[in-house]
Amino acid sequence: MTIGRLARRSGVPVRTIRFWSDSGVLPESDRSLSGYRMYDASAVARLDLVRTLRELGMGLDDVRAVLAEKTDLAEVAAAHVAAIDDRIRSLRVQRAVCTLLARGGHTTEELRLMNDLTRLSAEDRQRMIDEFVAEAFAGIDDDAPGAGIARAMRALPPELPDEPTTAQVEAWVELADLVADPAFKARVREMAVAGANRTEREETLDPQAVIAHAGPAQAAGLDPAGAEGQQVAARIVGELPVAEAHEMADMIRTFTDVRVERYWTLLCILQDREPFPLGAPAFEWLAEALAARS
Repeated sequence: MTIGRLARRSGVPVRTIRFWSDSGVLPESDRSLSGYRMYDASAVARLDLVRTLRELGMGLDDVRAVLAEKTDLAEVAAAHVAAIDDRIRSLRVQRAVCTLLARGGHTTEELRLMNDLTRLSAEDRQRMIDEFVAEAFAGIDDDAPGAGIARAMRALPPELPDEPTTAQVEAWVELADLVADPAFKARVREMAVAGANRTEREETLDPQAVIAHAGPAQAAGLDPAGAEGQQVAARIVGELPVAEAHEMADMIRTFTDVRVERYWTLLCILQDREPFPLGAPAFEWLAEALAARS
């Protein structure tokens, strides 16, 4: 049959059939005396296969290799399944980003980060975190007390969930902003270096007691330097000598940072886990109370 008849039978445009023929994936069976392309029944079957493979997203090189039996169709199909899965994940991220954009009110930097997020692969996102951790914890002994923080900070999932929520995309944007901030990186390094040099005596502070007592006091707006505030502090650390109280206040300030705590919260959101109770404000309040002792 002629190329026109083949096009009518298959529903594939003449120009597409001609292009596939010129590309070698659908060679004509013969030529008429007047030079027109002619196709037989095997070409019709071949056209149906080419169209199916192309609709599945396979490139002409892959199609040509399959038809020439140089490549196993199952292997090519499996590779395309993986590619399609990647594309689906990317589209879900884009959808979540568009949902955030639709809310409006974003800064130029937030818009840039959201745009970057739609372009980054899972490997790119993990590399961003790995580079941050590598710089912040450079030179810290793996066996040092502070090294555990590095391992935890690297614990970002290499991929967003298959169907990321807008909250998870928003968390990624905020996290990307944090790890790109030199001041945040410097603060984490300060904590890591100090953590690597901690002594056993500095481990006496009970975090649960701080949350239980200093937390309500801070929330209620109790003056940490006042008599009631000092009583609350005493319930947590006892009647420490002034010098030791000031030393403990400095230690708390070294290891307490709202932005670092926010990092852990963002990780929990990305890992679809319940965020830890926020403790930084309580510790900051206690540090003020201890520093006020005289």
